[in-house]
Amino acid sequence: MSAAYGATYTSGSASVQCLRPFSPQAWFGVHQPVDSANDFVHAPLKVHAAGTTDLARALDTYNKADDKTRQGWLDGYTKALADAKTDQGAVAIAPGDYGPLPLMMANLLNLAQSGALDGMLLSQGGFYQTDYTRPLLFMGDGAYLAGLAKDQKLLGNQWGMMNETGNYPGQTWLWLYTFWYQVPPFTNPGFPADLGVVLMMTVLSGGLLLIPFIPGLRDIPYWIPIHKLIWRTPPPSGRSDGPAGVTPLAVPPVSRPSHH
Repeated sequence: MSAAYGATYTSGSASVQCLRPFSPQAWFGVHQPVDSANDFVHAPLKVHAAGTTDLARALDTYNKADDKTRQGWLDGYTKALADAKTDQGAVAIAPGDYGPLPLMMANLLNLAQSGALDGMLLSQGGFYQTDYTRPLLFMGDGAYLAGLAKDQKLLGNQWGMMNETGNYPGQTWLWLYTFWYQVPPFTNPGFPADLGVVLMMTVLSGGLLLIPFIPGLRDIPYWIPIHKLIWRTPPPSGRSDGPAGVTPLAVPPVSRPSHH
């Protein structure tokens, strides 16, 4: 899935959202390139093969094969995985012509189970590793986490952005964002909901900032003077409503600005 994701990671278009002619995702292009096959599979296995003769031989066989042969191995192996079973922690599939793929995937699984794969995907060439792009894309390529999210009612169409397991009701401050995912046109198939919600919240946030400058809207506090329930008129001179010797802070009355 990530191999065809599109900007900002690849040149594909599977997940590029646009409201023609507005498409900021495409405008910025690929500026954090990710090669799924190499970054997630071949590069980690190449490092691991330094001390594993069988794996080094399997990688050499795979690299020397032509594209048609590789695709045949991949198609057969992918089909066989649908009926795969686990045997003592290893993946068992029906016999077939899969080339070196079973050995390669078994080693990749071992790397993941040991925790080494996460470190390999995080490697950025520096001492501190803070870019989790590749680990997140790697996990997103599978359906396991999506299945867990669905079981826990955490998908977007289940108001998932507001849910937080074990801490009800979760991030309530996100309700306005997730609300738009529940109403048309954001629920329509094929509609770029993420981009639409971002644009909607940008417009609403801009309107909130501009309230003091919008005639009519800025007058609502004078039409509905709720502030008077909070702001009290200061007591007459010489009178104290507070403790002895303490004079309350005088708050000047708010005058309504004149509009020209």
